[in-house]
Amino acid sequence: MFENEEKTNLESLGEFGLISHLTKNINLVQKSTIKGIGDDAAVLNYEGKRTLVSTDLLLEGIHFDLAYTPLKHLGYKAVQVNLSDIYAMNGTATQVTVSIGMSSKFPLEAIEELYEGIYLACGNYNVDLVGGDTSTSRQGLVISVTSLGYADENEVVYRNTAETGDLICVSGDLGGAYIGLQLLEREKLVYLENPNIQPDLEGKDYIVERQLKPEARKDIIDLLHEIGVKPTAMIDVSDGLASEVLHICKQSNKGAKLYEEKIPIDPMTYETAREFGLDPTVCALSGGEDYELLFTVKQADYDKIKHKMDFSIIGYVTEPNEGYTLITKSGNVHELKAQGWNAFSPPTP
Repeated sequence: MFENEEKTNLESLGEFGLISHLTKNINLVQKSTIKGIGDDAAVLNYEGKRTLVSTDLLLEGIHFDLAYTPLKHLGYKAVQVNLSDIYAMNGTATQVTVSIGMSSKFPLEAIEELYEGIYLACGNYNVDLVGGDTSTSRQGLVISVTSLGYADENEVVYRNTAETGDLICVSGDLGGAYIGLQLLEREKLVYLENPNIQPDLEGKDYIVERQLKPEARKDIIDLLHEIGVKPTAMIDVSDGLASEVLHICKQSNKGAKLYEEKIPIDPMTYETAREFGLDPTVCALSGGEDYELLFTVKQADYDKIKHKMDFSIIGYVTEPNEGYTLITKSGNVHELKAQGWNAFSPPTP
């Protein structure tokens, strides 16, 4: 992918030279960042807040395919999927650390492109990059991001605190990232069969971006604060809607009832799923990587949220003996099952 570009071999810089090169223009913006990159450890001060920490690992060939993933988009996404975990705790994300392992096929220019996306994500979400590590990898590109943040003790929202009767809500729309992935995989196969054929992604910008460049929903947290609603439980939708609903219910020892007609699906997602012969609802329930926020709220908060276009009420929490059910558009009742992403299953060829 870099054959026609002038390349700078990473060996000419060395590890510390590479780190210095990539971090020389960092501008710290968070008051909680006392010391960033440049010492043995970052120094942070959250002034009595509860500290939130989350880490995600992205592996080439498992979590991303460089055949159709621009490195700048990958850097951006690597940060976003981590910030999403902090927002899912009803917190404020403030810092990230980024560690990368790379093989000899990557010149300096490729790593610079990756970091362009990392810095763009940090800038857009007012987050400081305060540390990390670099290493040689024999398994392709490896990216590990740790996100840090804070919340007031009484504002932290967990997965295990949903109550019977709570409304189940989700932000944005679902299934787009999965359908975007199917589209990219199809075009990759076409290209491999005939490299002279250009990818046909016209009119599919939204679902492609949902896969390659997701946005963590900080705006939803800000909106909930603005309207005075604290979720009773919350999780981000990384493994599919069904999986996340079951996480909340099982950890809260509750059941759930969802309504298919209430699940938000973008028209482009719906139409493209049909083109692939897929059920759009199944894609929303099991696709994953949407990075929307799934949360429960008290019924007393219904009037505060009922007219908000940013999220949808898709069901309610029940007693555990009522199980986990999906009411279809035709009125049939199905058991809700988690069939989303499994980190330990082999990747689909």
